[in-house]
Amino acid sequence: MYDLYCGTGSIGIFVSKLAKTIIGVEAVGEAVADARENAAINRIHHAFFFEGDVAGICNDDFFEIHGRPDTIITDPPRAGMHEKLVRKILDLEASTLVYVSCNPATQARDINLLDEKYQVTKIQPVDMFPHTHHIENVVQLKLKG
Repeated sequence: MYDLYCGTGSIGIFVSKLAKTIIGVEAVGEAVADARENAAINRIHHAFFFEGDVAGICNDDFFEIHGRPDTIITDPPRAGMHEKLVRKILDLEASTLVYVSCNPATQARDINLLDEKYQVTKIQPVDMFPHTHHIENVVQLKLKG
């Protein structure tokens, strides 16, 4: 399982019992260090975290070394995913994609691009910031048949 834009690794660590291996990628070095520490504290020995721009690091060589994912979780910043990363996700054809977003507008843009190979199977908005217009939105997508 790949956890893209993983931050401190909280999502990947949370679902780690469901995965053989967790590969996290995050641009912020301090967050990657925290993700590694969080995995160690929680005795998650099958989680590995890498620092770098997600769109730049997630190339053919990276996936050849670490394996092709069957599940991808992505939690990009408000700007959404880089189109290069969307294209790479389409190439990988992971069976399940979970897209967590704090900006439903850019999430909708990216899901529209992913529609080429994926269909939305579940949507769950989460109001983590009451009395504001901000919302987290979690979308599960499955590879089309």
